[in-house]
Amino acid sequence: MTEELNKPVNPLVPPSNYLIGAILATIFCCQILGIVSIIYAAQVNSKWQAGDYDGARQASKNALTWIWVSIGISALLIVIALSFGIGMAFLSDVFNW
Repeated sequence: MTEELNKPVNPLVPPSNYLIGAILATIFCCQILGIVSIIYAAQVNSKWQAGDYDGARQASKNALTWIWVSIGISALLIVIALSFGIGMAFLSDVFNW
């Protein structure tokens, strides 16, 4: 991790802003967390153009982190919903509901 922070910054290559991933996570996954990732993704280019290279890299990392958090929570909720549905189907068959 410390090696990553000590890498020289190439001012010609901005970090990825992950805006497309953030928008897709907002549409298809958890909307609130997707919006957080869009906010961080929108900060990347403006910080880079202002010369805040470390801030741009941190915003890029934060955008990617919130995309994955959004996907993970959505996947967890889908698993819970499927488990609940399968459990209710099993119980209704056992108890003849």
